Amino acid sequence: MKLDFLCTGNSCRSQMAEGFAKRLLPADWQIHSAGIRADGLNPVAVRVMAEIGFDISDQTSTVLDPKALQNSDLIVTLCGDARDHCPVTPARVQKQHWPLLDPAQATGSEAEVLDAFRTVRDAIKARVTELAESEVS
Repeated sequence: MKLDFLCTGNSCRSQMAEGFAKRLLPADWQIHSAGIRADGLNPVAVRVMAEIGFDISDQTSTVLDPKALQNSDLIVTLCGDARDHCPVTPARVQKQHWPLLDPAQATGSEAEVLDAFRTVRDAIKARVTELAESEVS
């Protein structure tokens, strides 16, 4: 199974989803993330993932490759921008849309920004866990 997570900058949401999926989904799955652009791995995303034992610090931010998406089994978009710009894929490619706020846009104190990242992180973990459970049942 080939799974691709897509978001705008491939810096937060899709990176966290990739990190969860690599640990929670079967080992034979090919899991990647990409963005409409590559903004670099967000250090706050790395920090909040590390808080719960997921190290994503070695992941890299990449731009989506329309040809690679043709071979996907499942594409998950994590924002409307990615959904709207996702290239046309064969009908056999399943698509899911998980509309999540971009934690990189959070403002306020450091604690408020961290809370925004944790909220999105926890929502992503719940959805990846649900995906994993649906694959084994």
